[in-house]
Amino acid sequence: MIQIATGDPRPIVRQITDAVRMRIATGDLAHGQQLPSVRGLAQQLTINPNTVAKAYAELVSEGWLDSRQGMGFYVAPPRQRLSDAERERRLDEAVATFVNDVVPLGLPSKTVQQRIADAFERALPRKRA
Repeated sequence: MIQIATGDPRPIVRQITDAVRMRIATGDLAHGQQLPSVRGLAQQLTINPNTVAKAYAELVSEGWLDSRQGMGFYVAPPRQRLSDAERERRLDEAVATFVNDVVPLGLPSKTVQQRIADAFERALPRKRA
C-alpha cells in the first residue's frame, strides 16, 4: 500500500514518487508487480486523480515504472536509472541537508552514525523466500 503522511511538507506528488521509489528499492514492490490504478490510488489517498497521474508519469519517465496501455502501471525491470554524476550530486545534496538538520541537535557523532547505519540496514532490499 502506498501511503502519504498528513503534515508532510513535501508536495503530494513528491510523497507518492518517493514512496514508490522506496518500496521498489527495498523490494516491497517487485519487478513486474502492478501498482494500484490512478483512480484507485486517488480514492485510497483521497486526492485528485491528476495528482496520481502526474506522479506515475514522473516514475515512468525516470524508468521506475512501465505503462501498459489499457492495463495499468507495473514495476519496471531493475536498471541503473541515474547517471553516476547524478547519483553523486543527489547524495551530496542529501548529505548536506541531513548535516544542516542534525548538527544543531547537538548529538554525539557516534549516536548519529549508529542511527544512520540502523536506518540504512532496515531500508536495504529484503530477501524474498
